[in-house]
Amino acid sequence: MKKLLRLLLLIAVLSVLLLAGCAGDTSSDDNSKDKGTAANGTLIYGRGTDTVTLDPHNIIDAESSRIAKNVYETLIDYEKEGTDVVPKLATEWSTSEDGKIWTFQLRKDVKFHDGTTFDADAVVYNFNRMMDESHPQHHGEFSIPSRTIKGIVEEVQAIDTHTVEFRLSESNATFLPNIGITTFGMISPKALQEYGEDINQHPVGTGPFVYDSWKENDTLTLLKNEEYWENDLPKLDKVIFKVIPDNSARLTALKNNEIDLMEGLNPTDLPEIDSNEQLQLFKRPSANLGYLTFNITKHPFDNVKVRQAISHAVDKQGIIDAFYGPFTIPAKNMMPPVIWGYNDEITDYDYNLDKAKKLLEEAGFPDGFETELWVMSTDRVYFSQPQKVAEAVKMNLKEIGIDVKIVTFEWATYLSKLMNGEHGFAAIGRLSENGDPDNFLYTMLYSTSASNLSRYANDKVDALLDLAQSSTDREERTAFYKEIQEIVHDDAPAIPLAYVESAMAGGKSVKGYIPHAIGYESLAEVYIED
Repeated sequence: MKKLLRLLLLIAVLSVLLLAGCAGDTSSDDNSKDKGTAANGTLIYGRGTDTVTLDPHNIIDAESSRIAKNVYETLIDYEKEGTDVVPKLATEWSTSEDGKIWTFQLRKDVKFHDGTTFDADAVVYNFNRMMDESHPQHHGEFSIPSRTIKGIVEEVQAIDTHTVEFRLSESNATFLPNIGITTFGMISPKALQEYGEDINQHPVGTGPFVYDSWKENDTLTLLKNEEYWENDLPKLDKVIFKVIPDNSARLTALKNNEIDLMEGLNPTDLPEIDSNEQLQLFKRPSANLGYLTFNITKHPFDNVKVRQAISHAVDKQGIIDAFYGPFTIPAKNMMPPVIWGYNDEITDYDYNLDKAKKLLEEAGFPDGFETELWVMSTDRVYFSQPQKVAEAVKMNLKEIGIDVKIVTFEWATYLSKLMNGEHGFAAIGRLSENGDPDNFLYTMLYSTSASNLSRYANDKVDALLDLAQSSTDREERTAFYKEIQEIVHDDAPAIPLAYVESAMAGGKSVKGYIPHAIGYESLAEVYIED
C-alpha cells in the first residue's frame, strides 16, 4: 500500500513538472495580454462634481473627460509628463507634401469592450458620426469636433483594414494635436448602432477600463479590461469615482481611508497633508486658466471701458493669496505661460480703483450699476473656492459703485447656461486639451467658436487665428499668437484671473500616478501597494 502511494505521488509530481515545462514553451505576439498578471486592488478617486456625459464626442468638460480617458482611446495621445504627440491606436502616421493628406497606420489586434474589432472602418464611422449631420448616429452638439475639424477634414477613408486616410481642405497645424483630445475617442460602431442616443449610458471603447455603473452625483465605477491590448495593463481591478462636493469633507474621507486619491485641496490644508506620513501630495502642472468672462453682447458689458474698469478693480493677487495657495500666479493672458506662444511682454491691468472709477465715469456710469456674477457651485482645477472668490470680487466691485448679486448653479446646469450665452458676467476656466496655443486662443476667442463664452468678435483676431492654424512654422505661429494676445488684452472680453498648479492628495499606497497638464489622465499604470 505504501509503495502504491509513493508511486501515485511520484506520478503527480512529474505531471506538474511536465505541465510547467509546456507552459514555459508558450509564445505570444507583442499585443497579447499576459492573463497571468493580476491587477492590484480598487482605487477610489474623490472629486467635487459629477460627469456630464459618457458620450466622448459630445464632451465639453473635464469631469466627463476624466472618465472617457479611461474608457476610450484616440488615434494619438500625449506624453505622460508633457503634451508632445505620441502613438496610441495609431502606431505611425505621415502627411503629404502639401499637408492636406494624413495617413495613419492602426494598431492591430485591438478589440472594443463588446468584442468587436477596432479597424479603419471603425475610425471612418466615428469621424463621420461627428462631422456628418445626416449620419444616423449624429445625436448631440459635437461642440469640440465642430470647432476643430469641421470644415477642415473633407473626407475620412479606409485604405485597408489597418490604414486610414484623412483628406483636409487645407494644411492645418492643429489637426494632429487636436485628434488626441479625449473627445475623439473611438466608440464601438456596433454599440452606437445598438444604443443610439443612449450611448451616454452604454459607453463602449477600447480603453484599459470597462464601464460598470453610474449613480449620478454619487459614484461611477469602471472595471479592469481583461482583454486590453497593452501587456500587463491595467494594474487595477476597479476604479470608483466618488463625488464629494466639499473639499474638507473630501480630505476627511481621504484621511479615513474612504478614498485613495482626491482633487481639490484647500490651501490651508497643504501643511497638514505634507506632514502626514500616511498621505502624499501631487501637483498638476499649470496648463490651465481661471477667468471671469463678460458676455459682451449684453449691456453694460458691451462697453469696453466698463470691462477695462472692472479689470482694474479686481485684486487678483489678494484673491490668490487668500483662496488659491502657493502654487498659483496671477494671469494676464488668455493662455498659460507653460504653453508656447505666450506673450510675457504684456503689462497686466493693475489693481487701481482710481483708474477703474475714471473709466466707469467715461463709460457713462459715474455711480456704478447693478449686475449679477455667476459662479460654479464647487471647486474646479482652475478655480479654487469659487464662492469665496466671488464674494471677494463682489467686495472689490463695490469699491467702484458696482453692486453684485452672486448667482450659483449646479455644474452641469451652469455649463449649459454659459454655453447658451445666458450669463452677463461669470466665473469659468479652461484646461489645456492638447498643449497648442490654438486650443486656448481659438477656442475662447474665435467669433464662431462654440466655447467663445464672451461672444467676442474681432475680425483681425479671427484673421490672425486662421493664419496661425494654416501655418506649419512655429516661429510664425508664435508671432501671430503674441499679436492676438495684445489685441485681446486691450479689448478685455474677459479677466484672466489665475494660472493654477493645483495640489492633489493621495494615500501613500497609491503608486504610479502622474497628474497630467490637460487636467485628467489614464489610470492604467496606477496601482495600490499593500
